[in-house]
Amino acid sequence: MNLTIRRATLADAEHIGLLGRVTFRETFGPYFEKWPDLEVYLNQTFNVAKLRGSLQKENNAFWLALADDLPVGFAKLKRFSPNHALSGEHPAQLQKIYVLSDFLAQKVGIALYDALLNEAQNSPATDLWLMSLSANERAIRFYERTGFTVVQPAKFTIGSQMFDFSLMNKPLAVI
Repeated sequence: MNLTIRRATLADAEHIGLLGRVTFRETFGPYFEKWPDLEVYLNQTFNVAKLRGSLQKENNAFWLALADDLPVGFAKLKRFSPNHALSGEHPAQLQKIYVLSDFLAQKVGIALYDALLNEAQNSPATDLWLMSLSANERAIRFYERTGFTVVQPAKFTIGSQMFDFSLMNKPLAVI
């Protein structure tokens, strides 16, 4: 497999939207008791017009992972994203690393993470934080292996359902 990680462009909005819908359903679908809540979330969050707007914001950076020229994952960094639970002066947020399940074993997630981390480390960011579903032990272990620690539990509501998340943080070393 030839893996390429590149900066996403406005023309990639459709790929990101489809990848987001599929990977979110693969990962989080089993935790939803009410399917209409999931459908509303997918339609709102991975709406192509909304993604185009997000891709154009100066504060956001997206990457696309291509395996043999096929889109298989993406990542999103919010360059400045304050969080009241963190003390860093300029926190950045790892908002998404989504990879199709068939490609998880190919280390696509770590390749996306490396690109995102490189950008964060070469910016004014002092910390990199994220929210991970607490029940997603695979993701929690992945982030712990890359230097994140759990700061505190958090709740997140999607539709009428409440989910337990973990707020995780990684201080960024000055380069």
